Amino acid sequence: MSARVASAPVPTVWFTGLSGAGKTTLARAVADVLTAADRAAHLVDGDELRAGLSADLGFSLADRAEQVRRAGHVARLLGDAGVVPLVALVSPVAADRDAVRALHGPGRFLEVHVATPLEVCEARDVKGLYARARAGEVERMTGVAQGYEPPTAPELVVDGSDAATLADAAAKVVALLG
Repeated sequence: MSARVASAPVPTVWFTGLSGAGKTTLARAVADVLTAADRAAHLVDGDELRAGLSADLGFSLADRAEQVRRAGHVARLLGDAGVVPLVALVSPVAADRDAVRALHGPGRFLEVHVATPLEVCEARDVKGLYARARAGEVERMTGVAQGYEPPTAPELVVDGSDAATLADAAAKVVALLG
């Protein structure tokens, strides 16, 4: 995905939900649609951030808040440059997401709740995290040992349990961007 500078800042699309909900999958699908339409977009993935920019953070609520704060600032910078930031991050605490919304300002933060039931996320368990958490090997796993606060007024709620609707969900997200 190549970047081109737009004449005006663009909104951040913030995908939130449990691990395994389909946040990154949906964000990639949105990036593909935007790129095909010659719109610059960049995926800011929580796992990738933890491998670099946030390698010093754990999974305490304070560290998760810092991860959200860092991702929010990266997204704001991308949006200011005209690149659509697609942030895929568990971001379990509503107040942390609200702080990022405030950082972006009115109309520049679009929250997408990928609402996938815990049972579906655990059945997928792509990374093996739920099984390890249930075995006591992973502390502070959201949905198991830590709560998740779903958004109360997201711009869009997507059912992440049905992969057949991925293209439809991506189209709805792109429609939010206008």
